[in-house]
Amino acid sequence: MQSVGTRPLLLINCRQLLTLRGTASPRSGGAMGEPGLIRNGAVLIHGATIELVGPLDRVTRSLAARRAECIDLRGGVVLPGFVDSHTHALFAASRVDEYEARIRGATYSEIAEAGGGIQASARQIRTMSERKLIRRLMEVVGRFVEHGTTTLEIKSGYGLEPAQELKMLRAIKETACRVIGELIPTLLIHDVPARLKPRRTAYLRLIVRRLIPEVVRRKLADCFDVFCDRGYFSVAEARTLLAAAAQAGLKLKLHAEQLAHTGAARMAAEMGAVSVDHLDHVSDADIRRLRKHGTIATLLPGSVLHLNSGRYPPARRLIDAGVPVALASNFNPGSSPTLNMQMILALACSQMRMTPAEAIVAATINGAYAVGRGDRVGSLEPGKQADLTVMDVDDYREIPYYFGMNHCRLAIKKGRLIFSKRGEGL
Repeated sequence: MQSVGTRPLLLINCRQLLTLRGTASPRSGGAMGEPGLIRNGAVLIHGATIELVGPLDRVTRSLAARRAECIDLRGGVVLPGFVDSHTHALFAASRVDEYEARIRGATYSEIAEAGGGIQASARQIRTMSERKLIRRLMEVVGRFVEHGTTTLEIKSGYGLEPAQELKMLRAIKETACRVIGELIPTLLIHDVPARLKPRRTAYLRLIVRRLIPEVVRRKLADCFDVFCDRGYFSVAEARTLLAAAAQAGLKLKLHAEQLAHTGAARMAAEMGAVSVDHLDHVSDADIRRLRKHGTIATLLPGSVLHLNSGRYPPARRLIDAGVPVALASNFNPGSSPTLNMQMILALACSQMRMTPAEAIVAATINGAYAVGRGDRVGSLEPGKQADLTVMDVDDYREIPYYFGMNHCRLAIKKGRLIFSKRGEGL
């Protein structure tokens, strides 16, 4: 890694520079197709902050540029670091046996009913120490960075028991202090622990009265999420949990309309949720409510591919209706074991008919707003945090076009060079 120190850092000869400049709000409608493209651009960074962005000749004329440490990119596409706004990146082990079972015909619900799925990950978490969880998550965050993600949300949710949920959140917080990538912790109420299934009401009371207050007191989470879907938490239960979290000061998110249509998306929008995620079964009435309340629709096409459900969320209907759309990896061991946001862009374009520009907007500035960081990251504008990535392609549309590949050549976080495939600047 490289620290810039007191000298500015100047990136020159960007073949295409995607600034994502625009209004100070999530992008929706036609604005989602405007990546703020500059050809032959340059970026001047001072400390952790972007000082200038623009055409090469204009940026290099500035006094600060003359004394800057220069990295000549000799081409490539420069864009904000990806903001992955929905991940379950902290887990103890893969669930590859379930992967094979689905290939042989078992469904996601059947596996869960047999004690697999979330309950299996919870058993694995219980056997792993906090120290080992930190070590594992540090390695995973490094892989996110190598693929161009510089900010990511990480949920708990595989602890289930309050003590295990707290262990996960402590591990996320400690990892955030040790890595350069920016981590946003979310308390996720994922499922009822197996031993408490007969006492469901008591478990909900435990979350409301003990876990949420303890998480807030220790400042272990920024956001709160619930898996509200068929076979998990009901709309009424989710409403109770969300209300308690909102009163405690946590930002609200919700897993909704993935396995079936429940009306959860509408409920969350009315409660002021920042984002509602999945939405494979969202209705036109839900879409109108999301737009009315300005709720971000976070779409997770990696899960649809991996589970082979065949039902991708209706990105075009959402965008055309004026709902701001974000994209995220949903990296987890059960339904989306990929952390490559470039692959998510490819799925968004080929399977959900988003344009490459819309997909990049969804994976950067809208993802930033989905985790409450839109004023800080997600676009390359003066005064914002210097988080960016360089892709080894000639045209930004080639990022999703050459699918399944890692095009990331260089990543910068808060003005520090944290990854370089070719050793540039190191």
